[in-house]
Amino acid sequence: MLSDLLMWNKIGRIVTLLSNRIDVSGERALDLFYTSHTNERLHNERTGLYLMSDLYIVDELITELRTQ
Repeated sequence: MLSDLLMWNKIGRIVTLLSNRIDVSGERALDLFYTSHTNERLHNERTGLYLMSDLYIVDELITELRTQ
């Protein structure tokens, strides 16, 4: 799996993209991300989500948020 540093960078990019896409603060985007099922899937090697692009993951997260 990605090293811790690479994962932190990926999460930072995802949170920034999410913040911009849904027009919320970075802090709110971080909270939405860390409490999401998408975050759990990203950290689970078996899902392979960590291999996907940042934009794909943001789209997955937005879809998840819409279905809640």
